[in-house]
Amino acid sequence: MAARPDTLHDLVEKAGHILVFTGAGVSAESGIATFRDALTGLWANNDPQQLATPEGFIADPARVWGWYQWRRQQLLSREPNAAHRAIAALAQRVPKVTVVTQNVDDLHERAGSDAVIHLHGSLLTTRCFDCEKPAQVPVDEVPLDGAAITPPSCGHCGGMLRPGVVWFGEALPEDAWQRAVAAAQSADLVLVVGTSGLVYPAAQIPQLAWEGGATVVHVNTEPVPVAAEREHSLVGPAGEVLAELLG
Repeated sequence: MAARPDTLHDLVEKAGHILVFTGAGVSAESGIATFRDALTGLWANNDPQQLATPEGFIADPARVWGWYQWRRQQLLSREPNAAHRAIAALAQRVPKVTVVTQNVDDLHERAGSDAVIHLHGSLLTTRCFDCEKPAQVPVDEVPLDGAAITPPSCGHCGGMLRPGVVWFGEALPEDAWQRAVAAAQSADLVLVVGTSGLVYPAAQIPQLAWEGGATVVHVNTEPVPVAAEREHSLVGPAGEVLAELLG
């Protein structure tokens, strides 16, 4: 359903609780490679799915740990963009804003958003592969062409530490999922930014909000099919569209 930007602007101004649901398209505007982008150097010759499964980690833990250290280095060299900043600024205008993201970076937090719900975990956290206890590990200097690095050991059980992200075949963190569902059930406006809504179960969150009576606005570089009332699609870079919609 098409809608004039000024009409959607009015919805923002009248909202009591806005849920912002973000995907890889938001971070891509900060130069963060998406999962399916071609990677450089050593990793260009590897299937990313082999680097994002428990089985892949067990098969070659040094290669997987090195790849994630490279990703952490990439993240720390990037900055929040206009979309992140526009989302953070919403908290000054709306009684309640909840940010739920599929991204594993910390760009929302660095832009000023509080209590971000990470459905797929975080690159900047680690936990034990065996006992699952969290651990703090500094990000080592890693060449951008990649390097195999033996994972550190868990201080509790001696097992290997792994990245604190959700891999293929793993369940979403239960606490994050329940918080996201609760936000979806109470929001009256949902901004779905930088995601086509194809990754499940995370993509259920906007649908749950719509079923509860919320208006859903998709912001993406490609049109998102909408076939229902209270659902709209705005096309363009997230930073530009959100600056106009939320400005």
